[in-house]
Amino acid sequence: MDTRVKAAQVSVISNSILVVLKLSVGILMGSVSVLSEAIHSGLDLIAALIAFFSVKRAAQPADEQHQFGHGKIENVSGVIEALLILVAAVWIIIEAYKKFVQGVEIESIHLGILVMAFASLVNFFVARYLFQVAEKTDSIALKADAMHLSTDVITSVGIMAGLILIKITGIQMLDPLFAVAVAILIIKASFDLTKEAFSPLLDTKLPDAEEQAIVNIIKTYSDSFINYHNFRSRKAGSERHIDLHLVVPHSKPVQEVHELCDHIEAKIKKLFPSSQVLIHIEPCNKECADCTFNDNCTEKPSKDF
Repeated sequence: MDTRVKAAQVSVISNSILVVLKLSVGILMGSVSVLSEAIHSGLDLIAALIAFFSVKRAAQPADEQHQFGHGKIENVSGVIEALLILVAAVWIIIEAYKKFVQGVEIESIHLGILVMAFASLVNFFVARYLFQVAEKTDSIALKADAMHLSTDVITSVGIMAGLILIKITGIQMLDPLFAVAVAILIIKASFDLTKEAFSPLLDTKLPDAEEQAIVNIIKTYSDSFINYHNFRSRKAGSERHIDLHLVVPHSKPVQEVHELCDHIEAKIKKLFPSSQVLIHIEPCNKECADCTFNDNCTEKPSKDF
């Protein structure tokens, strides 16, 4: 089983357990903050299911209808998850406002504290696991799911702290106040995730550091080509797409040029395993003697891209 799919399954199972637990305790207590956490976990469960199906689909090879693969489905998944986080925040604010107007009466505070502590621990370890797999596989869908759970850890701890304060002070209106604080954190998480997941859908180039690393690989073979240009990059899910034009001496044998491209592609793929590299070869159009590199050649290897 694909590592990403396995990680997504773990998230689905853990979220299912926490939704049932938080919802039951929230209803028993009559606490809007605990119920808000139950709804938050419910959206986490939906997000985990979306992540599960997206990484499963993204892992499939290219087909006739999707000749460049299915990588971008992870980005679509990330955007949907970000919107779900935003929905959760709006719902929490609405419910908190109702409690401000209608008043709050909370029971079984100790039970709520225990449930929030348990949820925090479970989500902490699952989120850490998902982050590790996401970093290893460069999966934006799993990263989005991990961000969901990380937010859940923060909010669960916040709700737990609020319940402890209510127990100490007896001020039950602290419950909706902490719920609103949870919503603000969720809104920020939604904004950050939307920005990261949506950008590749517009074929934004790779980060400068990644592009420079690729250029450095190309330049290690500068003795074998004259110049390069039209360097482009983009990302789809965990896949990186790189293409460029490579200028070589017009007298260079085709087999030798082909091997040069193979070496460059192999090194790039070693650095970024899930990458597709396309190199377009152009013969030098200058009339140099034997078309070799010398100080008088106007087609010296470029310093920038």
